[in-house]
Amino acid sequence: MRKETTKKSSKIDVHMLTFTPMLAVIAFILMYIEMSVPIMPSFLKFDISDMPAFIGSFAFGPLCGTLICLLKNLLHLPFSQTAGIGELANFIVGACYVIPAGIIYKARKSKRHALFGSLVGCCIAGLVSVPVNFFIVYPFYYKMMPKEVILGLYQAILPVVNDILSCLLIFNLPFTIVKGLIATIITMLIYKPLSPIIKGRKA
Repeated sequence: MRKETTKKSSKIDVHMLTFTPMLAVIAFILMYIEMSVPIMPSFLKFDISDMPAFIGSFAFGPLCGTLICLLKNLLHLPFSQTAGIGELANFIVGACYVIPAGIIYKARKSKRHALFGSLVGCCIAGLVSVPVNFFIVYPFYYKMMPKEVILGLYQAILPVVNDILSCLLIFNLPFTIVKGLIATIITMLIYKPLSPIIKGRKA
């Protein structure tokens, strides 16, 4: 029994080592497939690059999902336009998406728990995105663009906002949650047919 368990664990490790970099490369490519959202400032871009990390987290656990987020941003680092600040923020928020999702799904592998874990992750990522942007990302942007200009881009959509923190709470927080939810929906649609391939077993 122990030999069978060890053999099964080793097989999972091999597939994790194989698919983690593959999923990271896919995530890296998806970072470049982005679009603006009409009701958001133009610098907030939507993409589904966290979707491969969700897949990895469900297939092999939260460590795999976190590694995919890390590798994705390391691959993007040579092309960074933010001296690595954007990549750091992307990693932190991405990890917040997939760690809760992976932990909850690992505790009980069901579609319901996968969805619940993803919802928890999206909410945590949304909340974490506020201090990450306020203390890390936006101070870097202020060096290239005055705070008043950035605030003006928000005010062009919602004139009543009068400070950056309010902007982050009203715009960025729900944007981050919805972005994660869309990645979750796509993951839920494609995970089941992909699972046997990723885990190396017959469907």
